[in-house]
Amino acid sequence: MVEEKPHQKYTEKEKKEIFNSEFMPHIRSMYNFGFRLTFDRDDAKDLVQDTYLKSYRFIESFQKGTNAKAWLFRILKNSFINDYRKKSKEPSKVDYQEVETYYNSDEVDRQITPDLRVESLKDMIGDEISNALNSLDVDFRTVIILSDLEEFKYEEMAKILDIPIGTVRSRLHRARNLLKEKLSEYAKSMGYNKSNV
Repeated sequence: MVEEKPHQKYTEKEKKEIFNSEFMPHIRSMYNFGFRLTFDRDDAKDLVQDTYLKSYRFIESFQKGTNAKAWLFRILKNSFINDYRKKSKEPSKVDYQEVETYYNSDEVDRQITPDLRVESLKDMIGDEISNALNSLDVDFRTVIILSDLEEFKYEEMAKILDIPIGTVRSRLHRARNLLKEKLSEYAKSMGYNKSNV
C-alpha cells in the first residue's frame, strides 16, 4: 500500500514559480509523449493542455525537488488511459453528409489513403521503426517510449505507470522482443543478417 504524503501548502506566487520553473521546461517532451500515444497532433495538444491544467490544479500534491517530468508523465499517461477508455465505450460516429459528399465527388476513384500516423512520425524516427513501434500494443509502446526515447529509469517508469519495477522490466523486455521481431524482416531486406549484428 502506498503511503500518502501530506500535501504542501503553496502561496499563489509559489505555485506560479513551480509551474513555470519545474513544469513548463518539459512541455516539448510532454507533447512528444502525447503524440506517440495518440498519433494525432490535436489530440496530443489536448492531452498536454489537460495535463498542465491538472498539474496546476493538483500542484500541492507535487513534492518540490522531486522529478517533475516523471510526475507530469504520470498525469498525462493517466489522462490518456481515462480518455481512451471513455472513447472505447462510445459508439463510433459517422458523418453521413461527409460520406455522401465524398461519394458524389471526383475523388471517389482515387485510392489514396495515407496513414497520417506514419506521415507525422517520419521526421522523428525512421519509417520502419515508427511503423513497428506504432503497431505495438499501447502498454508495450509506452514502456519503449519512456525507457528508450525519454530515458526514464525503471523506478521512475514504475511510478509513472503505477506498476512494480519487475513488471516494468518484463514488459520492456517483451516490448523490445516484439519490436525486434517486427523489424527483422526489414533488416533482412536491407541486407542485414544475424552474423552482421
